[in-house]
Amino acid sequence: MDLKEWFANRKKKPPVEEVKLPLATDEYCALWKQCFQCRELLYTSVLIQNQHVCPKCQYHFRIGAWERIQQLADTGTFKEFDAGLVSSDPLNFQDTDTYVNRQKEASRKSGLKEAVITGECEIEGERSCVGAMDFGHFGGSMGSVVGEKIVRLTEFALEHRLPLILVSSSGGARMQEGIFSLMQLAKTSSALKDLSDAGLMYISILSEPTYGGVTASFAMLGDIIIAEPGARIGFAGRRVIEQTIRQKLPADFQTAEYLLKHGQVDMVVARTDLKMKLAYLIKFHAGPGVADLNSEAPTNPVGERESDRKPVTR
Repeated sequence: MDLKEWFANRKKKPPVEEVKLPLATDEYCALWKQCFQCRELLYTSVLIQNQHVCPKCQYHFRIGAWERIQQLADTGTFKEFDAGLVSSDPLNFQDTDTYVNRQKEASRKSGLKEAVITGECEIEGERSCVGAMDFGHFGGSMGSVVGEKIVRLTEFALEHRLPLILVSSSGGARMQEGIFSLMQLAKTSSALKDLSDAGLMYISILSEPTYGGVTASFAMLGDIIIAEPGARIGFAGRRVIEQTIRQKLPADFQTAEYLLKHGQVDMVVARTDLKMKLAYLIKFHAGPGVADLNSEAPTNPVGERESDRKPVTR
C-alpha cells in the first residue's frame, strides 16, 4: 500500500450508528407505570387489561369516574344524567386564587365538569343506576352540584324502582362552598332514606380514598357496603387523629381490611371481581317474580307442601 492509498483510507468516515435517545418523561409514563406498593415496572397496556390492578401484588391504582363506569357497565348501555350541571360561586370565595379559576383548572386536568358522573346502565343485563366519583377532579370533593346529582340519581332510582350503586372516592366536603357543601350531607342522606323506605337496594362502593363529609353521609349508608382492597376510608386523616389523641395508631388503621375486621364494611372485593359481585347482589335482591311466588303452594320448614299435609285425626 502506497502513502496515497493509506491517507485515502483514513479519510473514509465510519458508518454512523443510530443513537437511541432515552424516552422522554411523557413517553416513558405512557408505556410504563411503577407500582406504588411493590415498585414493579408494569406495561401500561397490561395494567389497563387488568383493570388497573398490579398483577404482582394486587395493588389497586386510583382510576377516574369514566374508567370506573366502563368497568362496571355493559358496553354501550350507559346513559349519563345531568351532564351540564356545574358549580356556581355562591360565596365569591378567594384564597390565593378565585374559586372560578380553580374550577377551570380542575376541569382542564380531569376533563370533567364536576367530581361525579351519574347515569343509568346495565350490569350483566341488570338495569341499575350508577354514580362514580373522580378524585382527580378537585380531590373528589363534594360541592352543591355533586350532592344535587346524587339526589337526582336517587330520585330516578326511586321513581323507576331500580337498584342504586355509588362509587365514592373523595377528600370530603368542598370548603370553597362552605355551608352549601355541608348541606349536601343531610340532603343526600334524606334522599337515601326515601329509597330505603321504598324497599330498594343501595350498594355503596368505597375506593381509595374516601374521607370527610362523603364518609359522614352517603358513603356509609349503603344496605351493602363494599370496599376495594387497600382503600383508605375514614373521616379525619390519620395524622390528625394521632395528634389529637396523642397515641400511635395501628399500621393498617383506616384501611378496607381494618374496617372489615371491625364490622364497618360488609365485604372487600377485588376490582376484577366487582362487576360479577354486583350483578349477583342485584339478582339476589330482586328475588323471584310474583308469578314464581304464586306458582307453588307454601311449604313447611322441611319442604312439604301445605296441600300435601294430611289432617290430624284424634
